[in-house]
Amino acid sequence: VQLVESGGGLVHAGGSLRLSCAASGGALSRYVMGWFRQAPGKEREFVASISRTSSNTYYADSVKGRFTISRDNAKNTVYLQMNSLKPEDTAVYYCAAGYTMTYLRFWGQGTQVTVSS
Repeated sequence: VQLVESGGGLVHAGGSLRLSCAASGGALSRYVMGWFRQAPGKEREFVASISRTSSNTYYADSVKGRFTISRDNAKNTVYLQMNSLKPEDTAVYYCAAGYTMTYLRFWGQGTQVTVSS
């Protein structure tokens, strides 16, 4: 499975972006999906995850109430809607897929999100 993120860019604080993660080479419906991010000089951190059927979603405390993860298995795509963006959200955002969140087998190449103050 290949994952390709898109939708990153430069936005002012308080703005919104929607990231997409498109999969090819396999059915995304087989996997739980997660979004992670890595800021310069920091370790990669969990942002959000979603179960195979969208019945369960989880968020890092830092994004809860501002970010929404969703998926469209028919389109083989997962989304991350990001609202009320803050400068501290600046990072490279990655999507990942796996049978469980503790073993994420596939990763995308990342998309840059930059939030200016």
